[in-house]
Amino acid sequence: MTGLWRDRRGRLGTVVLILAALVALAAPRVTNGHPDRQADVARTRFLPPLATDVHGDWHPLGTDRFGRDVWTRLAYGARISLGVGALAVAISVSLGCLVGGAAGASRGWLSHGLMAATDFALALPRVVLLLLLAALWRPSAVLVIVVLGLTGWMSIARLVYGEVRSLAARGFAESAWALGATRGRVLWRHLIPNALTPVIVAAALGVGNAILLEAGLSYLGLGVQAPTASWGTMIASGADTLVNAPWVAAAPSLALVLVVIACTLVGDALRDRAAPAATR
Repeated sequence: MTGLWRDRRGRLGTVVLILAALVALAAPRVTNGHPDRQADVARTRFLPPLATDVHGDWHPLGTDRFGRDVWTRLAYGARISLGVGALAVAISVSLGCLVGGAAGASRGWLSHGLMAATDFALALPRVVLLLLLAALWRPSAVLVIVVLGLTGWMSIARLVYGEVRSLAARGFAESAWALGATRGRVLWRHLIPNALTPVIVAAALGVGNAILLEAGLSYLGLGVQAPTASWGTMIASGADTLVNAPWVAAAPSLALVLVVIACTLVGDALRDRAAPAATR
């Protein structure tokens, strides 16, 4: 963490992600109330940013077509978008470490079978698979998390497989096996912990990708469903008001871009810190 903070990109990305997480956690305290609250729609709809409505409520980012406060929906939507991204990546990392670690530490048919299944899944177009799975079941936040998690583990598995294979050939692993340690114990106590650095880098980059995919699915109506606030549903609801009320879609779009860029910056900083000194 200290090395990450010394990197300008890592510091900037970390600050943005911390601020986004704090806004999401403190949404009830830093907003005007419930994100779906509607009051006198005819007199409060499409108020511009920094406007005050007839009830005396201040709207720093304006209101949408139903008179709902955009800032309130943005803060509560951060809970959905950030939560979906983090949980989906957690599922992907867990499955990737399990499959890649087992394939890397084993020999024969098990290793070949696991990697063949990984290569097959990796060859499937992820976006098409996401759309297919989302169309088969009723869209929801839970479905998006599961679908993103189950379609994002393959690259992690390949990464862990390569790292475990490399580490297994080193002296400490050979010594542990010579002392009678089982392959499973060596794998989970020694190989996987030492292979986590590139996995953490991939996870940081994967969070931004998962958030972007969630927003895309929600925009298409295959993710989080309205009126639940998420950045994707907010962008979709403001897509047809870009001329008369651009702030409705601009606020979640800007938040989405900033968070995705922050994840990329943190991932790049972690990758550079993890790279050997000779490659920097």
